[in-house]
Amino acid sequence: MHDDAVVADTRRWLEQAVIGLNLCPFAKAVHAKGQIHFAVSPAQTPAELLSDLRRELLELVALDAQVRDTTLVMAPGCLQEFLAFNDLLAQADRVLLELDLEGIIQIAPFHPQFEFADAAPGDITHFTNRAPYPTLHLLREDSVARAVEAFPEPELIFEKNKQTLTALGHAGWDQLNLGARPPNDG
Repeated sequence: MHDDAVVADTRRWLEQAVIGLNLCPFAKAVHAKGQIHFAVSPAQTPAELLSDLRRELLELVALDAQVRDTTLVMAPGCLQEFLAFNDLLAQADRVLLELDLEGIIQIAPFHPQFEFADAAPGDITHFTNRAPYPTLHLLREDSVARAVEAFPEPELIFEKNKQTLTALGHAGWDQLNLGARPPNDG
């Protein structure tokens, strides 16, 4: 898969779902300012993805937040099964600890097959964390804290997202066509 296609698919998901459906009210500002870095990992194994994660974490903290506030690390060739991806998250958190970045950066997971443990398998709410590719979202904790302070009742965001997705339904989500596009699809 070509890196440009992976970035284009992820941007489309970000713009139409995350921002368009207002699933994350904080995403619009950093996207508009060009502060989101899209990193396509060529990883084929979890170990390779963790190595790429380490590099992206170091690059993120080396830059001022005004230049790069957040990073999306997409892994189109790795961890296609959600449970394997979910298992990697504990290792990703260990990388944060090894780099002494706990409390500075947090990692939010997104996956085409994402499922919350406390929701039924076909529940539409899983789509709040579904992206076209296995994705690790690296967020600066300071930026998250500032965004949450400026947002009235941030604890209600997930509930609002559930309502938005329930109203949209599976058919509405499918019409957004936000999955990975075939390699020759323009």
